[in-house]
Amino acid sequence: MREFAKGGFSLKRAPRQLRAIYGGFLVLTAIGLGSQLAFQVGRIGLHPTAIATYYRGSESGDVLVFPKAFAQLLEVTHAHAFTMAIVFLILAHLFVATSTPEPVKATVLAVAFTGTVGDLASPWLVRYVAAGCAWIALGSWVAQGIGNFVLLAVSAWECLGGRDDAR
Repeated sequence: MREFAKGGFSLKRAPRQLRAIYGGFLVLTAIGLGSQLAFQVGRIGLHPTAIATYYRGSESGDVLVFPKAFAQLLEVTHAHAFTMAIVFLILAHLFVATSTPEPVKATVLAVAFTGTVGDLASPWLVRYVAAGCAWIALGSWVAQGIGNFVLLAVSAWECLGGRDDAR
């Protein structure tokens, strides 16, 4: 954190040890984001009907699917809100310390943040407002995925490919 407090902090020019720590975080975060994608694809599905069925339940088809209970949604939201906020905060800090142009930074951060908020809110909307809100969930997943991928990839590129100042 001391490094971020310095004016003009650049990920490329950060000490080698610090870049190694950030690089490790980015690798672990990539694994976490990959497992999130696998869960969304494998367990829920990427079609609005599948998303609506996952949260609202269904009596049609071969398997009876129960709707998500209020307590289930609350528990998942509680855990994810804290975790996702911390991951976004760290990824955003690293991304802001890259040489990416400011307008691009602002756009990518807005997309990732909006996707993350939508990911937290959409299960509630699908379950308690309308099945059509599954489109919000799907759009949020895409925005969050693209935004987080760019945050992670650009930060990793500058972190792991940055010049070594022999610090």
